[in-house]
Amino acid sequence: MYEMKLHKKSVNYVDVQDWDDLVEKTYGRPYCFQQQDGCKERGTFEFSVPSRDCYDFGCDTVPEKVNHEDMGVSFKAWLERDPEQLLDTADEWERKNGLHLWWTRNFYPSVDMIIDDLHEKGLLDEGEYVINIDW
Repeated sequence: MYEMKLHKKSVNYVDVQDWDDLVEKTYGRPYCFQQQDGCKERGTFEFSVPSRDCYDFGCDTVPEKVNHEDMGVSFKAWLERDPEQLLDTADEWERKNGLHLWWTRNFYPSVDMIIDDLHEKGLLDEGEYVINIDW
């Protein structure tokens, strides 16, 4: 007969909207985890605090065009840019209406950098987490 042992693990469950709200409130910038990396599917994202392999994007800018294939900027660049600064584009609609979409879909930092910074600020306790991505 096969004997199976179950191992229990405590995991902190976070709804994606609560995660977005925490990031936006903490940093004062538009943020939508689900919209990153070409838009995430429904499901879960698991991470550890502190982050095991903290990764920061190497670039400080991306084209100022909504849904451009270039996405993700360094944490420093994300913190330094004024969220009210209009996009530098000839496209009238994007300049007037695309700023929020551009921030959430193109101009965002690595989640690892946010995780570790929130931990350093005392806003995320050490442990295992799961973000539930649903919309």
